[in-house]
Amino acid sequence: QVQLIESGGGLVQAGGSLRLSCAASGRTFSSDAVGWFRQAPGKEREFVAGISWNGGYTHYADSVKDRFTISRSNAKNTVYLQMNSLRPEDTAVYYCAASYLGSGGASGYDYWGQGTQVTVSS
Repeated sequence: QVQLIESGGGLVQAGGSLRLSCAASGRTFSSDAVGWFRQAPGKEREFVAGISWNGGYTHYADSVKDRFTISRSNAKNTVYLQMNSLRPEDTAVYYCAASYLGSGGASGYDYWGQGTQVTVSS
């Protein structure tokens, strides 16, 4: 069973950048698709970005397209979410999730991390 640990969250001003990391332990997750999701207070969890197991396919929510970039280093067993041009509405707890041989789409994930808080001030 893979365990996922997110890091890199914090407080940033609008227009700033953060890079989130999702590290796997327990086993390699080079065969897993990985997705990033977020949940703001009082709102449902929503899909942000996903990447296929080999990095050949990526998918983004419209709200983050051209601002966020998902990437992975299977050598480091880590997936990243580079977030640029951050807005106050990006404030949320960000979660990563993994799916064995998954496509990197918006659903179908089996393992979830505990989340990392991202706060964007105006």
